Amino acid sequence: MVVVLDTVNGPQRPRHPEKANRPDQPVMRKPDWIRVKAPVSKGFGETHAIVRAHGLHTVCEEAGCPNIGECWEKKHATLMIMGETCTRACAFCNVKTGIPGPLDPDEPARAAQATATLGLSHVVITSVDRDDLPDGGAAHFAAVIRAIRARAPATIEVLTPDFLRKPGAVATVVAAKPDVFNHNLETAPSLYLTVRPGARYFHSIRLLQQVKEIDPSMFTKSGIMVGLGETRNEILQVMDDLRSAEVDFLTIGQYLQPTRKHHPVARFMPPDEFKALETIAYAKGFLMVAASPLTRSSHHAGDDFRRLQAARAERR
Repeated sequence: MVVVLDTVNGPQRPRHPEKANRPDQPVMRKPDWIRVKAPVSKGFGETHAIVRAHGLHTVCEEAGCPNIGECWEKKHATLMIMGETCTRACAFCNVKTGIPGPLDPDEPARAAQATATLGLSHVVITSVDRDDLPDGGAAHFAAVIRAIRARAPATIEVLTPDFLRKPGAVATVVAAKPDVFNHNLETAPSLYLTVRPGARYFHSIRLLQQVKEIDPSMFTKSGIMVGLGETRNEILQVMDDLRSAEVDFLTIGQYLQPTRKHHPVARFMPPDEFKALETIAYAKGFLMVAASPLTRSSHHAGDDFRRLQAARAERR
C-alpha cells in the first residue's frame, strides 16, 4: 500500500483531496502470483538519479507501478510530462489530483536529454490529464516527440489522455509521428461513472479510431485492468469495440488498489484466465496481446514494439 498524504514537499497535504473524506475500502490480500521484488538494484539507483537530475516525473513512481524495480534496473522508465498533478480524479489512480501549474517550456529538451542519457532504444511518454489547457496538452506532446527525434535514435510511444472536448488535439499528436499511439480504456463502460467519471468510453474508442483515420500506418494500442468489478462478457465486448476501431495492440493487467481510499479490488484473476483472454484476443484479430497479472501499458514496451512490427510484417 502507499500513503495518501504527500509529506515530501513541505506541510502535509492530501494527495487526493477528493478522496480524503471517503470511507476506507477493504483491502484484499494479494495472492502469491502478484509478489514483486523490492527495487534495490544498482541499475534502479542509476535510473532514479538520471530522472532526478533532469527534473522529470515518471508514471512508474506517481502511479506506484509494481514493475518499477524490474524496469528501472534495465534503465527503462516511462516519462510523465506536463507536471505531476492531474485534473481528473479516477477512482483507481494514485497520481496526484489538483490544479496543475503552467507547462514548462524546457521540458521537451530535458525529456530528450534523459532519453539519450538512459540510452533508450524505445521511449514511452505519458502525461497527466490537463483539462485546463485549450488543447489538453497536445502541442506539448508534439514538442516532446520532436525534441526526442532530434536528440536520440529511439522509437517513440505516447500514452495520451483522452483529450475530451479538445478538437484537433489528436491530429496534433499524430502529426508529430510517434511510432505507437496508446490510449487506455482502463475498464468496461458500465464502470466508468464509478471508476473513471471524468471520461467517456465511446469518446475514447473514437479517439483510437481517429488515429487510424489520420494515419492508417500508425500502430495503436490500448489497455484495460481487470478486478474492478467487470464481467467476462464485458471484457470480450471491450475487445470487440477496440477491434472495430482497428486497434493493433491490447494489454490486460490486474488492478491493484493504491490505498484504502481507492476503488476496492473485486477479484484477483489467476494467471490461467489471463492466458485464456490472450488467446481470445488474438483470435479476434489483435496483432499483439500482453495479458498477465503484472502487465502494464509500458511494461516491456520496447520488446513488444519489435514484436508488433514483426507481427505486422508477417501478415502482409
